[in-house]
Amino acid sequence: MTWFDEGLHDGVTGQGYTQRFEVTRIIHREASEIQELLVFETPRFGRVLALDGVIQTTEGDEFIYHEMLVHVPMVAHGNARRVLIIGGGDGGALREVLRHPVERATMVEIDRSVVDLCREHMPSLSAGAFEDPRADLIIADGIRYVAESADTFDVIIVDSTDPIGPGEVLFTEAFYADCKKRLTPGGVLVTQCGVPFFQGSEVTDSYRRLTPHFADVGFYVIAVPTYIGGFMTLGWATDDAGLRSRTVEEIAGRVGRLGLDTRYYTPGVHVGAFALPGYVAELID
Repeated sequence: MTWFDEGLHDGVTGQGYTQRFEVTRIIHREASEIQELLVFETPRFGRVLALDGVIQTTEGDEFIYHEMLVHVPMVAHGNARRVLIIGGGDGGALREVLRHPVERATMVEIDRSVVDLCREHMPSLSAGAFEDPRADLIIADGIRYVAESADTFDVIIVDSTDPIGPGEVLFTEAFYADCKKRLTPGGVLVTQCGVPFFQGSEVTDSYRRLTPHFADVGFYVIAVPTYIGGFMTLGWATDDAGLRSRTVEEIAGRVGRLGLDTRYYTPGVHVGAFALPGYVAELID
């Protein structure tokens, strides 16, 4: 029997904690110019994508992360027509964005190998999103794109790896400042901020780096089985504080009009996700 051991919380934070997957088959392995890519088959989670030895997504539970990453800001905003995704090469976030009546969804991914690998070996994640005429895939550095582009967006979604390796620059104050320039008035920025039980500094640092640029900064939590360590946090930043205080009834009305059929995201979960556990709230106190 072959096993894949993910030592993110052991090797990166020194917490002495790892998780293990039974591997029934190695689907694909390669080294791009940027990172090590691996897709393997498991009995419980289906196919799994790992980058530099860290789990990124699985066929079994990806819907939790992608639905919450996308629908919380999109439904709260209520009228997002242009959306920017930084990262997200597996296509799951793009898939969920395109379930909304957007005019354009621009995805900037630094590593084309991730896109090609997932389209070939994990096609259910994108579910044809890359072929949608509203989708615009740009293979480029997201840092440079937000710094140099003149385009503006109603929602920006940063679907990044952890702040190690190629994803590290997507957690800097300079990057957040450039994202602010790319947002339309009342726009929303959402970022991946790790598992706070082990990676509390991601929450604290993100809060400190976002607050100089946005009037309303916060976090919401989700529970993804393969992102080990309990709740995961997603960062939230906007100048419209009212977007975070939508009622369940308001959210339900918008979800009904959109006809969203989701497996994790609900109006109640949307509102409740902003109620932070005490140990998470302490990280931004």
